[in-house]
Amino acid sequence: RCKELKYGKDLPQISIIFIFVNEALSVILRSVHSAVNHTPAHLLKEIILVDDNSDEEELKAPLEEYVNKRYPGLVKVVRNQKREGLIRARIEGWKAATGQITGFFDAHVEFTAGWAEPVLSRIQENRRRVILPSIDNIKQDNFEVQRYENSAHGYSWELWCMYISPPKDWWDAGDPSLPIRTPAMIGCSFVVHRKFFGEIGLLDPGMDVYGGENIELGIKVWLCGGSMEVLPCSRVAHIERKKKPYNNNIGFYTKRNALRVAEVWMDDYKSHVYIAWNLPLENPGIDIGDVSERKALRKSLKCKNFQWYLDHVYPEMRRYNNTVAYGELRNNKAKDVCLDQGPQENHTAILYPCHGWGPQLARYTKEGFLHLGALGTTTLLPDTRCLVDNVKSRFPQLLDCDKVKSSLHKRWNFIQNGAILNKGTGRCLEVENRGMAGIDLILRSCTGQRWTIKNFIK
Repeated sequence: RCKELKYGKDLPQISIIFIFVNEALSVILRSVHSAVNHTPAHLLKEIILVDDNSDEEELKAPLEEYVNKRYPGLVKVVRNQKREGLIRARIEGWKAATGQITGFFDAHVEFTAGWAEPVLSRIQENRRRVILPSIDNIKQDNFEVQRYENSAHGYSWELWCMYISPPKDWWDAGDPSLPIRTPAMIGCSFVVHRKFFGEIGLLDPGMDVYGGENIELGIKVWLCGGSMEVLPCSRVAHIERKKKPYNNNIGFYTKRNALRVAEVWMDDYKSHVYIAWNLPLENPGIDIGDVSERKALRKSLKCKNFQWYLDHVYPEMRRYNNTVAYGELRNNKAKDVCLDQGPQENHTAILYPCHGWGPQLARYTKEGFLHLGALGTTTLLPDTRCLVDNVKSRFPQLLDCDKVKSSLHKRWNFIQNGAILNKGTGRCLEVENRGMAGIDLILRSCTGQRWTIKNFIK
């Protein structure tokens, strides 16, 4: 289908912006050659290479000498005086760009012939569209290209991005060349009208390194009058690198950046991000910096609320507004161990040394359900399981809540520093110490054991 589509002659020009830090010179040049070879010359305004303060010598004079000789006047090199991180480095690239359209890419990609025309055509029709070429994979070991299925880009409540199934209306239309509405972007490539990108506040410069900015852009574009889509007819392949050049602590930066997104854009749903990361809503212990400018931006652009976005753009995202309390759940008779989901296949909860990660994220709801495990993401993927007293067993079962017929056997009475009592059987969730044999999590007649959960939602 894609080969049959025709595009206008007077498409706008694009500035292609690559960000790199200590990338292999051969890989950067491969990306540049691919951009030049597969973008029609009259549409390619320039290529901008942003060096985010690399240490490698070959990325200094040898890089400049090569591109100046091979592509005189076409390639600009912008050098950051200190390591800014991907987010701020992209903003520097945008500042240097002169094309009407700006395309942001990792410096380890390959463009497919015909990638540019569908993208430029869609933005020419409507400058408020942010376009994502479809991503294929390049295997790092042998550079073999592996085609990925058409997909939209979503995310979990921690704001880690992921591929999701295109929306139902795209499947119903039966035409695989149509644009795919997407709630957010994976982040390795996106194309946007240069002025529109400036009007909606670029990426958030208060975020560090990378992680979360791709979700922020998706939410912001949709809430503030634009749209985001994946184009199946535009394909760019990306090397999935095993070792990332930015510091190893990407989890910390994603967490910090995610909290900035939550505070600015998510209204009452911001609690979901704190729950997902198992952080208290008050004083989470992370300095997210000042978000007042981003909040002012949202106000000045007269953006919609996050509820509208969930209803219209990301309806498959699971919602957890019924949460009363969350975090690690500890018993007064057992030090240093927490309720834990245990091995998935056993379908029973266990006690395990406390670490506070996903398997120990307990969540108590208004209905009296006690869920255990990381928050779910979309309705197409399994949800967090819940604790059930099935009467027969002395061990608590961990099951898919929706499939448990008896409502009472999955409901528990619990108040902070009190018992956890099953409403169907009257049995309590307790700890049995078996000396050298360890400790068991069991159901039995209540003996007055008390439980505490880390965070309460006021």
